[in-house]
Amino acid sequence: MRQTGHTRSVFTWLTAAMALGGIGLGLAAPAEATAGRGPAGVSSERAGGMGVTGGMGVTGTTAAEGRGTRDTVVATTGGRVRGVAHDGLRSFRGIPYAAPPVGERRWAPPAPVAAWSGVRDATVPGAACAQPKGLPVGVPSENEDCLYLNVTAPAASAASATTTRPAASAGPAASAEPAASAASVGSAMPAASAMTTGPAASAASVVSPAPATSVAPEGGRPVIVWIHGGSLMYGTGDMYGPDRLAAAGAVVVSMNYRLGVMGFLSTPALEDADGLGLRDQQAALRWVRANAAAFGGDAGNVTIMGQSGGGYSVCGHLASPLSAGLFDRAIVQSAPCATGGSRTRAEAAADAERVVEAVGCGKNTAACLRATPVAGLLKAYGPFNEPRPVAGTDLLPLSPGEALRTGRFNRVPVLVGVTHDEERGAVLGQELAPGGSPMRPEEYEPAIRAEFGDRADDVLRRYPLVGFPSAGEALATVRTDAGWSAPTLDTARLFSRWVPTRMYEFAERDTPWFDGYPTPSFAQRAQHMSELAYLFDLSLFQDVKDEQTAFRNRLIGAWADFAATGRTEWPAFGSGGGYVQTLASDAWRRADFAADHHYRFWKHQG
Repeated sequence: MRQTGHTRSVFTWLTAAMALGGIGLGLAAPAEATAGRGPAGVSSERAGGMGVTGGMGVTGTTAAEGRGTRDTVVATTGGRVRGVAHDGLRSFRGIPYAAPPVGERRWAPPAPVAAWSGVRDATVPGAACAQPKGLPVGVPSENEDCLYLNVTAPAASAASATTTRPAASAGPAASAEPAASAASVGSAMPAASAMTTGPAASAASVVSPAPATSVAPEGGRPVIVWIHGGSLMYGTGDMYGPDRLAAAGAVVVSMNYRLGVMGFLSTPALEDADGLGLRDQQAALRWVRANAAAFGGDAGNVTIMGQSGGGYSVCGHLASPLSAGLFDRAIVQSAPCATGGSRTRAEAAADAERVVEAVGCGKNTAACLRATPVAGLLKAYGPFNEPRPVAGTDLLPLSPGEALRTGRFNRVPVLVGVTHDEERGAVLGQELAPGGSPMRPEEYEPAIRAEFGDRADDVLRRYPLVGFPSAGEALATVRTDAGWSAPTLDTARLFSRWVPTRMYEFAERDTPWFDGYPTPSFAQRAQHMSELAYLFDLSLFQDVKDEQTAFRNRLIGAWADFAATGRTEWPAFGSGGGYVQTLASDAWRRADFAADHHYRFWKHQG
């Protein structure tokens, strides 16, 4: 596919992460890096997506029996499910939200799940969707029956809940924000009202945000739908333990969705197959609208939240008319919508043609592809792709960037941000790969010239090697600023023209490193994914230090408050010429973001 500067950064990160994961390189990932993960204290053993042998029925024990838990049953639109109550929370895992996409349904849009009788066990996560081996953020799988979701909610009923947090201040930005239209902030809406094209609605038409408490006025808790990252190639929803977010007062939902070749293969022989991962997520969001109340959630206050590939999925939902009315707020982490989130038909077709040729399906293509074993498809697609939905379709009429520029997107309040040192992990991953080593000083200039071509002299003058402790840190800084920081600031500026927008920069310097891997030659600081170690219980990383507990709780509280109100304790982006908040244990204040990341320089570079 065509590689923009940001896409090259993602490819570099993938290459480094793949090296850490050990694919074909002789470096085995720690067992914890590839095992299924669930909420802290709850087993995440996988069982083919059904949770019990045969798929349904009442069982005598739960997966967490003997650990201070008890059964809890909830009625959903598909039938009753049994989860576990523990530590003031209720957890349900492996709930089907769509019919299994197997057989003739391979590469078909998600269909409604068949209802069941009795009580279905929901104590074990559903199977991981098919994905290659290698990445620590992945769970190697050939499963196609994988469209399952997980719900974690406070155990107390909304009516009896008393947990509150200080109200999120609108700050001086209250008058500086454009107002999202009432249609795009309330409950389900027709697509036409969501995809508005004119100026922002007047203040009189705005639905006022709820107070910053864990319970909305009508009694339901805010719902956060987490869309996992992994470049739309890897990962599962249950890897990210949501207990801390739920304890802050939110109902947290995560899902598995089709990835890579099974979710984004675009060939004329397979109608509507190019964006199935996004369509799966839409099916999960429809499930949430229909079932949130059963878990104590407010179905009219749903926040979609994603990081990296999951963040680009959020960009896609903002731009897709088919996602209109399915959510009320959006959190976009490390995914600059202005420059990513889709691909062209030509790029997608080239991927598909390569797969079709590799598996020998030039004739009777659709039937042949559906008969090809998953392992062969994964091998043909490869581990380094960067799939995206195709722009110019009914799913995604415009690229996310064009949708933001024209205002033709689902207008809801947005929290958008980036980490301060996105590319450090990628550079460190390369040095820790078998045969790798810290970047030598003499390698810096050739690397810049290879990446930036006729712009290299300007880049080298702006980022001279003598200004950095090491060549690796210099290269990581250049790639962070060019591929992540500048495009994220552009994204916030575009959002703020149309909707209430908050921007943050996660800048914690003392972050956990990948668990079980060698100590790197320089500090990873706020690398790509680093904020996730604070928002979730994620065994991919070493433990967060005890002395960072207050900072971790404040970060979680900020996300939960945004889900409740659409606001944060810091001002809107439109206040004071582009307000960006630094989030760090020693610095919770306004960032000098544009200067710190040489924004004007990169805008001049084009």
